This record gives sequence, structure tokens and C-alpha cells, in this order.
Amino acid sequence: MRIWRTVLLVAMSSTLVACGTPRNQSSSPHDEAPPPPNVSGNGSDDACGAESVQDRVGRPLSDALQRAIAEESQAERVRVLSPGEAATMDHRPDRLNIRLDEDDVIVEIGCG
Repeated sequence: MRIWRTVLLVAMSSTLVACGTPRNQSSSPHDEAPPPPNVSGNGSDDACGAESVQDRVGRPLSDALQRAIAEESQAERVRVLSPGEAATMDHRPDRLNIRLDEDDVIVEIGCG
């Protein structure tokens, strides 16, 4: 029994070591992570039209306001994010994110 545990431990360790990136490998500019997305709508990364709807920040979100934001921004997709709600971490420049506080008031509108 002890031999099998040792064999299993060695196999698992070898797998983890093989998955790591060698330290002496030089990285190219293409390996670096891209800059963080602009989620505030205050820059040139405005593929979702967030800049055009920044005046809605501070207002309570309603169905009618959400439709108006989607129409005016001309975003491909609109996602509403409430506090504590699970959300995917994929970055989609054409998606408009509307972040709410606990009272369903818009606290941020941005792309991503």
C-alpha cells in the first residue's frame, strides 16, 4: 500500500511540474496580459457606447431605463450586475455592464 501512495505522489508531482512555465523562458510582448478593460466608460475603449449614457449613473434602474440605455448606447449586449451576483469574467468590449448597488441604483456603466 505504501508503494502505491509513493508512486501516486511522484506521478502527481511530475504532472504539476510539467504544467509550470520554465523560469528561464523569455517572454515576448504577445505573452503579456492585455491592459485592463475600461469599465468606467471614460476612455477610448467605448465599443459598447458607455460614454453616451454616463448621465444615468445615480438613477434607480427600471425596465424602461434599461431599455433606453440599451437603445441609446447601441450596445450589442447589456448585462445588469447586482451586488453579490455571480457573473462571468469574460471581457466583451461590445457588452454594456450596468452595475447596481443594494438599492438598485446605477453606480457604474462601462464596457466589458
